[in-house]
Formats: sequence, structure tokens, C-alpha cells
Amino acid sequence: MMRGSKIHFVPGWDCHGLPIEIKVLSELGGKAQNLSAMEIREKARSFAKAAIEKQKSAFIRWGIMADWNNCYYTFDGRYEARQLRIFYEMYDKGLIYRSYKPVFWSPSSRTALAEAELEYNPEHVSCSVYVKFPLLKPSPKLASLIDGSSPVSFLVWTTQPWTIPANQAVCYMPESKYAVVKCSKSGDFYVLAADKVTSVASTLETTFEVISTFSGVDLENGTCAHPFISERVSPLLPASHVTMTKGTGLVHTAPAHGMEDYSVASQHNLSMDCLVNEDGVFTDAAGPELQNKAVLEEGTDAVIKMLQAAKNLLKKEKLVHSYPYDWRTKKPVVIRASKQWFVNITDIKTTAKELLKKVKFIPGSALNAMVEMMDRRPYWCISRQRVWGVPIPVFHHKTKDEFLINSQTIEHIIKLVEEHGSDIWWTLPPEQLLPKEVLSQVGGPDALEYVPGQDILDIWFDSGTSWSYVLPGTDQRADLYMEGKDQLGGWFQSSLLTSVAARNKSPFKTVVVHGFTLGEKGEKMSKSLGNVIDPDVVINGGQDQSKEPPYGADVLRWWVAESNVFTEVIISPSVLNAARDDISKLRNTLRFLLGNVAGFNPETDSIPVNNMYFIDQYMLHLLQDLANKITDAYKQYDFGKVVRLLRAFYTRELSNFYFSIIKDRLYCENADDPKRRSCQTALAEILDVMVRSFAPILPHLAEEVFQYVPYIKEPKSVFRTGWIRTSSIWKKPGLEEAIESACAMRDSFLGSIPGRNAAEYEVIIVIEPGLLFEIIEMLQAEETSSTSQLNELMMASQTTLLSQEPRAVTADVTELKGTFLINLEGGDIREESSYKVIVMPTTKEKCPRCWKYTAESSDTLCPRCTGVVRGK
Repeated sequence: MMRGSKIHFVPGWDCHGLPIEIKVLSELGGKAQNLSAMEIREKARSFAKAAIEKQKSAFIRWGIMADWNNCYYTFDGRYEARQLRIFYEMYDKGLIYRSYKPVFWSPSSRTALAEAELEYNPEHVSCSVYVKFPLLKPSPKLASLIDGSSPVSFLVWTTQPWTIPANQAVCYMPESKYAVVKCSKSGDFYVLAADKVTSVASTLETTFEVISTFSGVDLENGTCAHPFISERVSPLLPASHVTMTKGTGLVHTAPAHGMEDYSVASQHNLSMDCLVNEDGVFTDAAGPELQNKAVLEEGTDAVIKMLQAAKNLLKKEKLVHSYPYDWRTKKPVVIRASKQWFVNITDIKTTAKELLKKVKFIPGSALNAMVEMMDRRPYWCISRQRVWGVPIPVFHHKTKDEFLINSQTIEHIIKLVEEHGSDIWWTLPPEQLLPKEVLSQVGGPDALEYVPGQDILDIWFDSGTSWSYVLPGTDQRADLYMEGKDQLGGWFQSSLLTSVAARNKSPFKTVVVHGFTLGEKGEKMSKSLGNVIDPDVVINGGQDQSKEPPYGADVLRWWVAESNVFTEVIISPSVLNAARDDISKLRNTLRFLLGNVAGFNPETDSIPVNNMYFIDQYMLHLLQDLANKITDAYKQYDFGKVVRLLRAFYTRELSNFYFSIIKDRLYCENADDPKRRSCQTALAEILDVMVRSFAPILPHLAEEVFQYVPYIKEPKSVFRTGWIRTSSIWKKPGLEEAIESACAMRDSFLGSIPGRNAAEYEVIIVIEPGLLFEIIEMLQAEETSSTSQLNELMMASQTTLLSQEPRAVTADVTELKGTFLINLEGGDIREESSYKVIVMPTTKEKCPRCWKYTAESSDTLCPRCTGVVRGK
């Protein structure tokens, strides 16, 4: 905004979804069982509204600039109507369909979940098993390798024994080598991948003798028996998803419980029956030994007992591995087949990936991460079996497996939702949800053959369609989308997929992806773990303010800016204290600047740049370089670099260097002396550039400074006065050599009197005739001076500049030697010169006014102060 752009930032809230519904139900406890859909929706809405108000006031307090009176909310009827229109456009193009497929299912939430709603628990414990699938009909090649008298079994390993009742096949890798082996312990014959013979034998605490090997292709057309369902035959099938990283190289295939298993089943027309219900419990169809048992608990034990009874279990062991959990309930999920609504993303993905090449990602690595996540996603399940959300606008036939949705029904529903919100799906009688012309075709109001569907849309579909509601104009493309890296599989992706599906273009030009905040020990913060550091406590302080002091919003913002926001960042009291110290030093710098531009009017008192003191010109030269670097860093969203540049400038260049040098000129010269005005001209420019530089990070401090600038009579907001302004005539690379060579001599001098007052000494600088002498001579024309620019830099009582050694020096002197390499015209002029600095105690007395040792006696003023006072 400060750089002159009109900013269209509309903050918004995703208001629907499982987290809110679960929160509301858990607060109600036992009463939740008897609530109707509308009662749950009303409670969820009021919970969301309260949270929005609380969060909105927090964001405003944090100094976030936005159109707070015109936010968007996904439960607003107009937003929902726009979303339903996109749903229908995608359905009409054949991109949305209903199907029976395996999906991630959360028994604890009783709903399907998308990948973005999972988190992986690396400490999950499964019971893994090695199982025998007895050979029934060998392939011709396998028949020739075994004598037929001894039974042979296929060895299979799985971490999910509860899926074995749903087994329909065993898959192999056609290109790999397999082996027939004899077990030294049992004498039994097994088939497994040749590469896995040694590792599997060692796990089973035995040795295998390899009888023969053959190629995976040779297993084609073979079959084996299910390990405990006697009448079931499991065919041996080739599959590309079989790997050799774990297990035996033969994969148990249950089409109802695996994405790859499902695609194998589709190719080979296998049964996809699911024996597990919405609660994650075996159904009656699983048989009397399994029914009503939870698959991840006693169901697993029951399956293992059945394997033992059939003598087909070789080993069971506990396995700690990464396993998907419901991101909200923190309970494990299962994969189970059910009738759901899906987006066919295969067709959209190719276009989406092509369009992403034109999108700028910050950091760049996020692009590949997003593409990888999209590639891993076989399909997008968009239906949820909950009530707090936007209904999927279809009607199901009461007796047949048919549903009703067309342009007439959708227009009617969109109109109702726009006016009254999506509650109408639950509050209006079904006949009012259909337009009259359709109603008469489906049995009329009294004998309606259809009922409204009970599924709602995935919240990622909710938030993913925000571009269509929020972005203005016909193009509807955002310059910038920003969110955390978990959204590479969530909002960034659902926004891209819906936008590509609806209109073949990306909804964003740039995507900024940030990392997460971690606790002091590097642990993840989450609301459910209760270890979140509340930003409001950081700003306003906690209950015990000695332990949790109020840092204010600017400290929090400085810490955020300073962090490498593209990775994980740690927040702790020590980190916040360091940020507070930085701002405290910055405030002191600003106070010095404000105090010393009092009585200065830039319009009438400024000194033209070329007439300014060289040190003042040098500061403007540095200031222009700083301004350019800061502007570039902001353009790259590298706020950490802005902080580092500013901090180095106000601590090193200003406080430690420039301010200490100029105090004498500021405090002791005549108020309107051009020397002092030169300094004030530089200070006013420094103040202006500094405040604009940190304003986006520390808005409260920047506004406060603007209220106190003495020559701004009617202060406007700093944000309404534009970006940093510098002048090209400030750039004077030649000055660097003059100031930096003088500083090298100053460093030699100050280094020789550690902890002492420089004003108590005189300095003689000896430089052989040449370029360096000429450059230093610019700072001091006369041979000896206590008021020259060179002496100001040295901070001594007086400085003498000679081109040859002095004839006589007293005994108590310190001689320091050095060299300086002059590098001018981009390296065309290079000259190394040596110099000598002679330091000796001054013979003069301390002036009672300026405290420099330049007076003839301790009770008289020095010549400079005499002139100033007499002039007054």
C-alpha cells in the first residue's frame, strides 16, 4: 500500500466443518445424542460467530490492515449459493460423480475424510502378521518347479490383519524374481520374492533353502486359498504397486480397504464388499466370530485367532510406524469403501500442473511439494456424513439406487440458499426444495419419490471456492494467496482444482507458504495438545505478569518478521525478550533523532547535499543503499532481511558511530550554524527513511513517531504518505574511501586508548604524499585543527595532518602504523598507501562548555565556544 498500490484484502473465515461440530457436541456431552440436525447447526453457527468476533478483534489489535467491515464468511447464504453453482458446473462437465470406493474413514467422527484432514502419528502401534495363503492351482511354470506332493504356500505380510476377511487376491510384481524355498524349521514350502528370502527367514527365526527361482510373470493364472475362509479363492494378479522395500514381495489385496487394491479390483472385476460399518466395527456379513467387534481393537485379535486356528499364521509382532489419524479427534482412521461423491481430478491435474508453472511460489521449493501432493492423490472425496456444512444438492430415490440433480433443481435451490442460507435443506419440506415443474414429474407433493441427500460438502470445497466469491472483476485472480505449508494439500490445492475445473485457470499469481511455530523445545503446537502460546497473552500479558509480561503487538510482529517464516520457528520468552530489546534500542535511536531535529524546518533550513559535511553526505550515501536493499527484501517477502538490515544500521552505523561523532556539532555549535544544519538535514532524512522502512513491521511505533516529528504540523498516517524517498545525488561511492580510510586511522587511535576519553588526546596523522593524503586533506584543509571534519571523526582534542614525520615528538607518545587500499572507479584506480598515527596526551585544559580539551585554562571557554556564546 505504501508503494502506491490499491490493496484489496478481504479477510474471511471458513465457518463450517468437523472441528466446530465436534467441539459443540463435546460441550453438550450426553445431551448431544438427541439433537436434531438443525439444533446442531444452530449451536455450531453461534459457536462460529463468537469465535469470529474474538479472532477479529485480536487481528485488529495485532495491527493487521484489512477491510474489517466487509469480511467473507462461508456460512453466508450468498457464499454458499456461489459454491453450489460451482458444484453444479463441475457436475455438469462430468467432473463430479458418485461412486463406491475406498476412502479414509474416521470411525471416531463417523465420516469420510480427505487427505488434508489427516495427520500422521509416527508412534502408532500395529500388529503385523506373516500369513500363509495355501496354493490351490499353480501356474504352468510353477507346476513344473514343484513336485506336487508337498503343499506350497504364498507368504504374505500385512500391518492390518483386520482386512484379511475382505481379501480377494494376492498381487505380485511381474518384473521381479520369486523363489520356491523350503523352511529348515517346519519342512514346509513357501513362495516369496527372491530378494526377501534372507530377511524374511531371519524375521521368522529360521533359514530358507532356495529350491528354484522364476520370474513374477510366471505366476499368471495361478490361484491360492484364503487363509481361513475355505470356499474363497484368491487369484494371483500382477500389480505395479507391489514393492520390495518391506514384506515378502507378495501383497494381500482387499479392494474395500485400499486405494491400490481398489484399482486392481476394477481391472479384474473382483468383489469390493465392505465388512466394516461407519463405527469401524465388523458387520454381520463378516460372520459370527467377527461381528460387532471394532476392527482396530478386538476385531484384529479375533482375525489373528482365526488365522491361528487355520494354522496359517507364521508370526505376529508389534510394529511402531507412521499411521493416519483424524486431525481433530486424534484417533486412528481406517480405509473403507462406501458410496461417496468424488471429483475426478485426473483430468484436471494435467491442466493444473501446467498452470502452476506460471505461478510464483515463495519459497520456490513449495511448488514441487504441491505437485507431489497432487500426484499422490488418486481422487478427491468431497462428501461428508455430517450436518454442519453446505448440503450436496441432490435428491435420492426412495427405493432405487438413483439420484436427481439438474439445472432446474439447482437453480431453484441456489435461489433459496441465496435468500435464506443452506438451513433450508433441513427446515423446508422436500417438496418445497424442488421447483414445481420437476415436482410434477417425480410423484407430486403427496407421493414424492425422492428425499434430500444427507451428505454435506468437504470444507476444503467450501474454502476452495472462495476465489469465486471474494475476487473482483472478470479475471478473478488474486495477486497473492498466503497460508501455512499444510495447505499445499488443502486450501491452495482445492482452490486451484475448483478454479481449473470451473474455468481452466489458476486463482492465484503468487503463493506464499509459511512454516509453523514450535514451542521452546521445538515441539509442535496444537490446540488439542494445549501447548499453544496465545498471541494475546504475548501482547497483553498473562495472569501473572511477572512470568508473562505484556510485550505489545509490535514485539510480536518484530519476532515474526525476524523469523525465517518459511521454515519452523521457535517462540519462547528468551526470543521475545530479545525482540523487545531490539525495539527498545530502536526507540532510543528514534528519540535521539526526534530530539535533535527540534527547531529544524527541512523546507527552509536544509543544506544542499554538496555543501554538507562529508560524514553527513556519507550517511546519506549509506541511507540510499539501505533503502534500496530494504525495498528489494520486502519485494521478496524476506522480512528477516529487513530486520537484519535495520538492526545493523541503527546499532552499528547510527548509535555506535554517527551519533557519537556528531554530538559536539549538534550540542555546541550555534543553533542555525550551517555545520549543525548539515547534520540535522542528514538526521531528518535518516528519520524519514527509517520510519517508512519499519512501518510495515512495526505499524504502531511508526504511527507514534509520526505524531512527534516537530516539523509535521498536521500529521497524517505514515501509511498514507508513500514509500521511502531517496535521491540519486546521495550516492557518492568516492566518499566511502575518504570516510573509511579516516575511520581506519580512527580505529587505530581509539584501539590504543581503551576505556579512555579520546578528547584527552591529540593525534598526528602522517601520510606520504599521494592519493590517500589528498583524500584525507578534503576533511582537513589546515595542518592542525580542533574543529575540522577530520578531528570530529577522530573525536580527539585536535588533529594534525602531515605528509612527513614531525621533527620532534615528546617521549610519552604512541606510534601506530597501518595501510589502506584505495579502490576507485570500480577498481580502475587502486593504490595502497601507508600511514602513521601518533597519539599523545593533550596539553590543553577541558572547556567547561563543550568538555573538549581545547581551552587555555579550566575556567575559560575554548575559542570555538567563545565565538558561539559571544554571537548569542
